[in-house]
Parts: sequence; C-alpha cells; structure tokens
Amino acid sequence: MSITIALVILTGIISYQAFSNPKMKGELIFHPRTIKNSGQFYRFLTHGFIHGSWTHLLINLYVLYEFGEVIEAYFGLIFGEIAGKFVFLLFYLTAVIIAAIPTFFRHQNNSGYAALGASGATSAIVFIYVFLAPWAWFIFPPLPAILFGFGYLWYSSYMDKKGTDHIGHNAHFWGAVYGIVFIIVSTLIFKPELLELFIQQFLAGPEPHPWFS
Repeated sequence: MSITIALVILTGIISYQAFSNPKMKGELIFHPRTIKNSGQFYRFLTHGFIHGSWTHLLINLYVLYEFGEVIEAYFGLIFGEIAGKFVFLLFYLTAVIIAAIPTFFRHQNNSGYAALGASGATSAIVFIYVFLAPWAWFIFPPLPAILFGFGYLWYSSYMDKKGTDHIGHNAHFWGAVYGIVFIIVSTLIFKPELLELFIQQFLAGPEPHPWFS
C-alpha cells in the first residue's frame, strides 16, 4: 500500500468519526488561542485529519489521491523507493504543520477563530505537481496546471477574507509555498540535472488541449 492511500484511509476514518463527535472535533481542531494558552501544539497536526463537511473531505481526499500518488512516485525517483515513501510522509505531515503557522500568529489572540482540514498539505502536493508539469491539462476545470494553481490561490485568498466556513484557506497559500520550496531544494540537492528539464518544460509553453488537438 502506498503512503498516499494510507493517508486517504486514515483521514477519511478520523474525519468520519469527528462528524458525529463534536467533542473529538473540538479537541483536534486548530484553535490558535487554545494552543497559545494551553500549549496544545498537537493541534498543528491533528486539524489536518478532520474536515468541516463531506464536500470538504471528499475534495481533499480526491486531490490527495489524484496528485499524491504522482508526487510519491517522484519522491521515490529522487530519494530512492523506500526512503522516498518516508520522505513523502514526512513532507505531508510537515506541510500540515507549516501551512498553519502564519495563521497561528495571525489569530493567536482571537478566541473566535478555528480551522480544520488537510488543505495546507494537499496544496503543497498540488503545487509540486504544478512545478513538475506546469502546462499539463487538468480534466476539471480544463486549464493548464499553472493557471489552475493561480486560480486556486485567488479563491483561497477570497475565502480566507470572507472567513465564514472555518476552513483553513490561508493555509492553502502557505502550503503551496512550502511545496514549491521543498521540491526545488530537494531536487537541487539530490537530482540537480532535473531542474534544467523542468525549466525547459516551462519555457516550452502550453500545448493545445487534447479535446481540440
């Protein structure tokens, strides 16, 4: 079993349990004020395994499954098959944590703010894919990866300012930044020859959509 599938299953089980258990959800959710006052730093990680609704959960699980397998395989290419799985798991968990840090400092004195969801980690995964294949066409919406990425960040910024659903939209942006930085640094250290290939892919520009080619 891949690490990606294991994360999909684990996240699905924990989120499902939290849907019908408000106490469990309250103990795992990302609540900066509680973290600051009570030192419950585990919330930096646990909030990534619970979700606000079935729609929220299914979108994140779909994104994790669809792109996680690809990125996990790429990590195997960089770090080796076994080590790549371990690094991918470490990357995913740290993405959940790191994507939430700016939000913690922003809302550490706001008792009314809470957030949940794996969006920080899934954003990190998606933007690694965007870096590896910037002009690959998404099935839905039918856009090149790089345009989808910018649209995704715009939507995240808009929803973060709206602030009505307790989803950690601000984490989308920082997860994306973490993903890009991680893959550039990792590739530069372990497979620098691949960076030139990625640059060439970007400069080549988009190809016609397969529906119209």
